[in-house]
Amino acid sequence: MNVIRPPRLRKGDLIGVVAPASPIADAGRIEQGVRYLERLGYRVCVGESVTRVHGYLAGTDRERAADLHAMVQDRTVRMIIALRGGYGTPRLLPILRPRLFARDPKILVGFSDMTGLLLALWRTCGLVTFHGPMLGVDFAGTVDPYTEEMFWGLVTSPRAFGELRMPDRAQPARLRGGEAVGRLMGGNLSLICALMGTPFAPTFRQAVLFLEEVGEEPYRIDRMLTQLRLAGVFRRVRGVAAGQFADCGPKDPSRPSLTLEQVLAECADEAGVPFLAGLQFGHVTGKLTLPVGVRCRLDGSRGRLRLLEGAVV
Repeated sequence: MNVIRPPRLRKGDLIGVVAPASPIADAGRIEQGVRYLERLGYRVCVGESVTRVHGYLAGTDRERAADLHAMVQDRTVRMIIALRGGYGTPRLLPILRPRLFARDPKILVGFSDMTGLLLALWRTCGLVTFHGPMLGVDFAGTVDPYTEEMFWGLVTSPRAFGELRMPDRAQPARLRGGEAVGRLMGGNLSLICALMGTPFAPTFRQAVLFLEEVGEEPYRIDRMLTQLRLAGVFRRVRGVAAGQFADCGPKDPSRPSLTLEQVLAECADEAGVPFLAGLQFGHVTGKLTLPVGVRCRLDGSRGRLRLLEGAVV
């Protein structure tokens, strides 16, 4: 596949804000996020449908897709950032126009439900995208310095970022040793499972698979990991980097359950590849940004993840 890296972001560039999934409950956070980007020296345009509400969606599928395509077709827009996640991005995939993204590649960033869009664009046109902060979640109100440091460094410089450090000298859990080199590929576990068997799922061949989740009990995490195993994903990947599984403990302590740590450890044994857990990305305040499609080196013995090439040009 021909890998497409978007041009790096420069001060004064125009950033587009879209809501491809759910509506935001507090519209004031849009203004807060816009002011934050403007203080950094960027111009901002907000999609027409970001304040619309269609049940649990920020407008109809056509409206949300139209916002996204309008940003892609505007040659002055150099980065597109999602307002929030929730649910709805996979509904856009049948009407997605990947050629637009390939013709004028832009930095596209978000996490959670945005996983569907990020992985689909890799599968359909080889675009490097960014599993990272969202405007209404991470850039409105108090902004975490750890999140800022990596994100802005990654999207403004074509140099390889290098080793991804953990906050406060924390260390990931080393569930299986060894070293793996491959392209970063992954995101939210539920969304990856939702893409399996569709034309929008990557093959994950020779990838370093990264996973995160929120609000799922251990048995549900187990079920989704088992689905990936049965689909042959763990036979194809070279390594696994698990991030934060926020609020994923048993909900009823009176019922017997495996712990999340046990589920991940058993998965690591089954996968048989270098496997780290507890990396700082996902539904947490301070988060790493992971560029989908960029080559990396995962060291399961030393607990390190290193980006080997730049994500932008």
